[in-house]
Amino acid sequence: MNKPTSQHDEMALKQAANAAPLANTHEVFNQAPPLQDYNAYDTDTALREAVQRHGGGWAQARLSAHGARTGSAEVIEWGFLANEFKPQFHSHDRQGYRVDLVRYHDAYHRLMKLGLEAGVHSSPWTDPRPGAHVARAAMCYLQAQAEAGHGCPLTMTFASVPSLKLTPSIAEQWLPKVLNNAYDPRNVPHTEKQALTIGMGMTEKQGGSDVRANTTTAVPLAATGPGEAYELVGHKWFTSAPMCDGFLVLGQSAGGLSCFLVPRWRPDGSKNPIQVQRLKNKMGNVSNASSEIEMRGALGWMVGEEGRGVPAIIEMVAMTRFDCMIGSAAGQRQAVAQAVNHAAGRSAFGQTLIDQPLMRNVLADLQLEVEGSLAIAMRMAEALDKSAAVPGSQHDSQHEKLLLRLGLPAGKYWICKRTPFHAYEAMECLGGNGVTEDFIMARLYREAPINAIWEGSGNVQALDMLRALAKTPAVLDTWFAEMATTTGASKRLDQAVHGLQQTFAGLHKAPDQIEYRARQLVDQLSLTMQASLLVRAGNDAVAEAFIASRLGSQGDRNYGTLPTGLDIAAILERADPRIA
Repeated sequence: MNKPTSQHDEMALKQAANAAPLANTHEVFNQAPPLQDYNAYDTDTALREAVQRHGGGWAQARLSAHGARTGSAEVIEWGFLANEFKPQFHSHDRQGYRVDLVRYHDAYHRLMKLGLEAGVHSSPWTDPRPGAHVARAAMCYLQAQAEAGHGCPLTMTFASVPSLKLTPSIAEQWLPKVLNNAYDPRNVPHTEKQALTIGMGMTEKQGGSDVRANTTTAVPLAATGPGEAYELVGHKWFTSAPMCDGFLVLGQSAGGLSCFLVPRWRPDGSKNPIQVQRLKNKMGNVSNASSEIEMRGALGWMVGEEGRGVPAIIEMVAMTRFDCMIGSAAGQRQAVAQAVNHAAGRSAFGQTLIDQPLMRNVLADLQLEVEGSLAIAMRMAEALDKSAAVPGSQHDSQHEKLLLRLGLPAGKYWICKRTPFHAYEAMECLGGNGVTEDFIMARLYREAPINAIWEGSGNVQALDMLRALAKTPAVLDTWFAEMATTTGASKRLDQAVHGLQQTFAGLHKAPDQIEYRARQLVDQLSLTMQASLLVRAGNDAVAEAFIASRLGSQGDRNYGTLPTGLDIAAILERADPRIA
């Protein structure tokens, strides 16, 4: 039987009832719905057109399926969780044994599994048909929009293949497992696995990008040369994804700086003495564990010729630089998609944001950046496909190789360099929501500078461009020959290309200035190529707006300063992730 309610209790109940309506201070409205459960491929007109244009159209169905997964609420949540719960390093187990173990949140493993099972790391090598690199680049572009950090081991595993192939005895043992479309995160020897991932350790404290300053030593255990076993002693200042099964590293052997494959476990099942000193506490890319390691008599097998370590590992670096282009372009696309989605679902001052002229100017300008980035990145993907000499092919593989030699450093420099400010401007479109960790924009902003620094910073790329010009002058002729296909289509583009040709001609008379002006040169090489490729793509609205806003005498400019007379509606339609 309930106890009778006192007069005091009855008064309290009445007060609570009267106060209840006051607890509901407002109704949530005028907030854009989250961008999720959409198809990141089907809604991306620029990507779909680029895939078709550059030879990957046969992969449309597979890309659409992957776009549905990467745009799903489930996969998007994995990205948030993988960044909220950072990797944790454990040097020893509870009994005191050295384990050098990095533990990841399950969301990270799910993202890795998604990418590896989709063949992001393998498809051009296992199915090298025309357009294979184009299709794989599109797959990577979709994967990176969900979460960037786990892309590092995917990229390194993909990029390791050309280097591993330099030594047949190593390739025979490792490549079948490296190229397997599966994920095995267990902390066990590579001999017990059917699927492997590969990392890389090049830089040291004293050298950074100057890898010839490396002090790590490599002493042969018996015979010398490619495929033979060496003992490595030294440190690496940046080794990403330390839970990979093997690492390509550089070390000084008797014949000079050489490349080695260092497994995390020895073939006999014992732990290879690769000791993680700590994980880097990075501003971005936090789901990816980057570490400092010490090799204290670690076993490694020589990859490539002795003393040819840089050429051996540069095979890998070329591919990782290409993926930096793709990853940064993907960050741009996701930033625009978020900004457009917000602007379409938010009103201010009596009008939807996306219908306000100034906001339309900003959003269209941001989309033009994506269009240019995707154009040059996918043209380089096509060049990767065509650079291999294929019997009976109708293309000039030498032209494609020369185009890549200049296009990889120029594209990597330009796209990655443009991304941080692009991310900031897109973040501003969301107002205060953009800077909170509940929204993806804050993460995109932190990620934006990473690819500009990873795999060679801006100066390194500009200097690499100069090396290419000095060693193989034909690369510049190839670049201009590529752009000559659109001569006459745009007076302003023709003037920009001619002006650039005149600049290079003048530098022959003042060679002491070329390094000082290297960034200016790579800026113009990239911009004119982007404009030419967009003209060739055939969308007049995009090409005209890109040329009008980025070539000529505009100089430094903020986003949202497009001139009048452009087809803004057509550009925004291509940007809208809600339109399939």
